[in-house]
Amino acid sequence: MFPIRDSKNSNQFPFVNLVIIIVNIYVFYLELTTSNIELFINRYALIPANINVADLNTFAPFVTSMFLHGGFLHILSNMWFLWVFGDNVEAKIGHVKYLIFYLSCGIAASAIQYFFISPSGLPMLGASGAIAGILGAYLKFFPGNKVDTLIPVFILPLIVPVPAAFMLFYWFLIQAFASFTSITTTSMAFDGIAYIAHAGGFLTGFIFAKYFVWQRG
Repeated sequence: MFPIRDSKNSNQFPFVNLVIIIVNIYVFYLELTTSNIELFINRYALIPANINVADLNTFAPFVTSMFLHGGFLHILSNMWFLWVFGDNVEAKIGHVKYLIFYLSCGIAASAIQYFFISPSGLPMLGASGAIAGILGAYLKFFPGNKVDTLIPVFILPLIVPVPAAFMLFYWFLIQAFASFTSITTTSMAFDGIAYIAHAGGFLTGFIFAKYFVWQRG
């Protein structure tokens, strides 16, 4: 299932959401044009084995890694999900708090993934954990919304309005199941995707989103 649009217009310009998307695209451009992509990734991606609790500088990739992406499909899918779901969450909690919330979910998602793969030398990168937090918040605030969703039926792509609660809970179950599978296999790099970060980011967003609306009741 791939979301096309949601049924609820936020009626506010999603300034911060748009800025986050633009920054991600710009950083991806830097990735594509750098003279040494391996050095670039090693510097800004989160490599669990490089984290040193005695050196705070090694913690910077918990932030920088969420602005990197592994290819065109990776960034396109991430930014599309953020565009579809982020504007409503931003309108609900406010611009500044939305930025704080987004970054917090991304850091929490990476920290949860790191907890399980701390000896790994493989780089972690992508906005998926932060965006998963936005999805969790969307489920918290707008479970009754409908999401026009692209569903392939045999060879025919159909666009069907699906309840947000069903779509997002289904998405979370897939991530949670894949997380369990990756934990119970000998290789924590299950399919090369940070499913644990996805599930962790989603739960972080769902649980803590309500604490970001204290000024709005």
